[in-house]
Amino acid sequence: MAIQYLKHGRSAEDSSQDAAKVRDVVTGILADVAKRGDEAVAALSQKFDNWSPERFRLSEEEIGACVRSLSQGQLDDIKFAQAQVRNFAKAQRDSIHDIEVETMPGVVLGHKNMPVDSVACYVPGGKFPLVASAHMGVVTAKVAGVSRILAASPPVQGRPNPAVITAMHLGGADEIYTFGGVQAIAAMALGTQSIDSVSMIVGPGNAFVAEAKRQLFGRIGIDLIAGPSETLVIADDSVDAEMCATDLLGQAEHGFNTPAILLTNSMQLARDTIAEVERLLTILPTANTAGVSWRDYGAVIVTDTIDEMVEEADRIASEHVQVMTRDPDYFLANMKNYGALFLGPRTNVAYGDKVIGTNHTLPTGKSARYTGGLWVGKFIKTCTYQKVLTDEASAKIGAYCSRLCAIEGMIAHGEQANIRVRRYGYQDVPYGSAVPG
Repeated sequence: MAIQYLKHGRSAEDSSQDAAKVRDVVTGILADVAKRGDEAVAALSQKFDNWSPERFRLSEEEIGACVRSLSQGQLDDIKFAQAQVRNFAKAQRDSIHDIEVETMPGVVLGHKNMPVDSVACYVPGGKFPLVASAHMGVVTAKVAGVSRILAASPPVQGRPNPAVITAMHLGGADEIYTFGGVQAIAAMALGTQSIDSVSMIVGPGNAFVAEAKRQLFGRIGIDLIAGPSETLVIADDSVDAEMCATDLLGQAEHGFNTPAILLTNSMQLARDTIAEVERLLTILPTANTAGVSWRDYGAVIVTDTIDEMVEEADRIASEHVQVMTRDPDYFLANMKNYGALFLGPRTNVAYGDKVIGTNHTLPTGKSARYTGGLWVGKFIKTCTYQKVLTDEASAKIGAYCSRLCAIEGMIAHGEQANIRVRRYGYQDVPYGSAVPG
């Protein structure tokens, strides 16, 4: 294999972020909210966001004012995006079926798919209030059938962001809160005097939000622990450097630590793309952010063959993978580790982020090796049940169960089987003994 790195980026492991400091700060905030509830949330919101309203939950009047502040065109665009997310989520939901099967005479097994009862959907603020994250969380939870949906986002420039609040409302949120950070996650997960806790929290956020979700997992469910956004552009010489550079910088503007990687089998395209990125950074309004990500985390990798490209892409396991080759479906057929694929030059990651209908909450930090992203199924519990309909079936299963319990030495378990064998089959099975074969 011949793989060359024309440009190296820093790995996630080399990040200068002080993970221990983040962990300790989050632990302290969670403990404070657990102890003092609303009082702690108010104090922390004032400290971190300079925001201390009488109540964090927005009233119908406040929500209506946000909706009315948008133009009809903005409302139509939000509704269009939500329709795409809703339609795809409905198609996914329709693919999830309850089952019931008679596995042997008199033994019936099945499972039911039931929505989680309550979910909080977090929408980050920061550099860019992510209106689309409201669609991805709230709309998808609604399609799944969640009966109580909270939505929360921090204030932006000292007030609720009208577009984010409108998207939450149109998406179907039952309760909308303007607060953010660890204190918001803690309040919704643990509950306070004014907020009933939820069963699950979803949505992206900064390192502190991600750490809060990690520490709370188990007490509540989560979608995944998302790190900085990532993009991998896979290209051959069927596309040009401008297209590649644009797609790399389109994601690099997310933050200062966004990996943006070009993987190609064309040395000329690799060199041209590096030059084109530098040119675009001289005119891109968000170059101060995107340029730092490209400098510190950008990479350009050149391989000899398509199969090497697949192998390297699976090793990288990127959140977003943009494939612009003569045969993009080859990567669909052969790649195994990715958050989402964007196949062909006519599509791109921004479509998925904002409007096309697939969910943009996706695995990062190589977690695509073992999980997909947020989808309607994340809000659904698949729970099994069993029925034994005949005496003969109960006695037969019971005999096997009794002997298997004896192998393990679990006598009380075995007696659960033995009593049924005595009732429904053999009459001479002594207490605490395995049924003969």
